[in-house]
Amino acid sequence: MRRARGIYVKPDHAATRHTDIAAVGARTPKAVVCLVSALEYHGLTTQVPHAVWIMIHKSSHRPTFHAPAVRVVRASGPALTTGVEKHKIEGVVVQMTTPAKTVADCFRYRDTVGTDVALEALRDCLRKRKATPSDIFEMAKVDRVARVMRPYLEALA
Repeated sequence: MRRARGIYVKPDHAATRHTDIAAVGARTPKAVVCLVSALEYHGLTTQVPHAVWIMIHKSSHRPTFHAPAVRVVRASGPALTTGVEKHKIEGVVVQMTTPAKTVADCFRYRDTVGTDVALEALRDCLRKRKATPSDIFEMAKVDRVARVMRPYLEALA
């Protein structure tokens, strides 16, 4: 059964809440799942992403998808490669940001995802012990948002 262009599944395949992430990961293996999609995967938000958020190199062509919906942000250097881990989702290896990197990325792209989402992610990450304040601060330095995040980390830690 055809799920999307180039993506086929067995007819008895039961879709999970991460099926769209697996489909995007299969079509764009160099992309990194990030922001709200990574928050939802790690259980750090109450937001429901209406699209799969991916990070690609700043000079890469934007991938085109008809389904599932995709939101693209761009980065380069350490901001793209640091804090990335691989997960196997429905048989597909997908690159995804770690919880600490995801929180730092939310502050970096706070104009896109919203400051309330970034603060909720930071609060949940610390409360659920998915990352330590020092891990989050190191990722904030990589994303060059350490000055922005310092007061929030000091208040919550």
